[in-house]
Amino acid sequence: MNRVVLRGLLAPVGVAAITLVAGALGGIEVAFAVLALGALAIIAFDLWQLSRLSAWTRDGGDGQVPEGRGIFGPLFAAIHRHMRVRNAYERELRHVVDRFRQAASAMPDGIVVLDARNRIDWANARALTQFALDLAKDRGQPIYNLVRQPEFRRYLDAGDYGTPVVVASEREAGRTLALQLVPFAGDQKLLLARDITELEAVARMRRDFIASVSHELKTPLTVINGFIETLQDIQVDERQRRRFLSLMQEQATSMQSLVADLLTLSALESDQSPLHEERFPTAPLLDAIAADARALSKGAHTVTVDAADRAMIMGCRDEIASAFGNLVTNAVRYTPKNGSIRIAWRVDGDGSGVFSVTDTGIGIAAEHIPRLTERFYRVDRSRSRATGGTGLGLAIVKHVLLRHQAELAITSERGKGSTFAVRMPPTRVQRAAAALMEKAVTSTEAPRGTGA
Repeated sequence: MNRVVLRGLLAPVGVAAITLVAGALGGIEVAFAVLALGALAIIAFDLWQLSRLSAWTRDGGDGQVPEGRGIFGPLFAAIHRHMRVRNAYERELRHVVDRFRQAASAMPDGIVVLDARNRIDWANARALTQFALDLAKDRGQPIYNLVRQPEFRRYLDAGDYGTPVVVASEREAGRTLALQLVPFAGDQKLLLARDITELEAVARMRRDFIASVSHELKTPLTVINGFIETLQDIQVDERQRRRFLSLMQEQATSMQSLVADLLTLSALESDQSPLHEERFPTAPLLDAIAADARALSKGAHTVTVDAADRAMIMGCRDEIASAFGNLVTNAVRYTPKNGSIRIAWRVDGDGSGVFSVTDTGIGIAAEHIPRLTERFYRVDRSRSRATGGTGLGLAIVKHVLLRHQAELAITSERGKGSTFAVRMPPTRVQRAAAALMEKAVTSTEAPRGTGA
């Protein structure tokens, strides 16, 4: 027989035994009195135990389980064991939830927990910023009351959450968010919000770049193809043939320059392209750049060089020569005939070197200056094409300077000319006198080292 039943029978059996003894000693009336008192005592004891259990449940069952006696002892002990298991499970669950929220709070993306009716239950710090949420006020609010873009509401109602929906941020102007719902835990959902502004900008730049390259190649290819068809279909004299071939060669050279600049820019942007550094003097470099500028100008401009501070530069000579040369070439191309171009070099007091090109050209409006180093960006597209540029020169300059921790500053005024100044960091510049002293010390120490 069950032990609980046996323990439950102890009190009634005891009362029955006492009743029999009382009846034998005092008669039937005494026996009934003893039986009644015993039954009342058992009922009162059980009711007391039940009242304690009832009081514990009214308190939410969070306190200590009351100690049971008699038949209620095993029952209360079983409840106590179940409560210990439940409390341990709840502690573990709270720990898991806390860890989830800590992990979610550390994520760079916004996370909002929604219930079955798409009401806000919780959000991490990033989501609070992205959606301007306040959990104290917005908890329990439907998410579509706070994220009001029509495309998001359609996405929410459609129920197909395999891909995100892209919306403009209502909180931060100019920012773009990718929102995706992820069902979990039965009828709950996670709303993930990722800021894709930079990714969208890169994608837009890639599209613009492909369109620009296609456009730049289309014109010369159309010209060459037109001349080829003309030479195939029409008899032309020798003078016209030479003229056509000259124009075709000019367009082919333009395409070749464009491809060369694209390859140069690709190499500069590649992580696999190492920087081959050497120490070289500035004076011969400036003389070579000035000579190239005079050759391009063909006597149409006055080109001067001001390089009072002689110095040595640590870096890739070919890349720096390309960057400096592009700046000077642009000055020649955009300066009208009889204008002047001044090439200068100085070493400032902090040890940084400054290369500058100042012209008396057409100048640049202030709104265009921030975008000049973008690929294919032209202030005047028709004039730029007439000068023979590829539209990549300043983009190449920017990437060369980035590789050498240098900076480009542009000042210009329409109709009065421009100044493009490159500031090289002190770590890459050494005054000529210091370089000569270092060389002399090295040469005097070499024999001493060899004699040791």
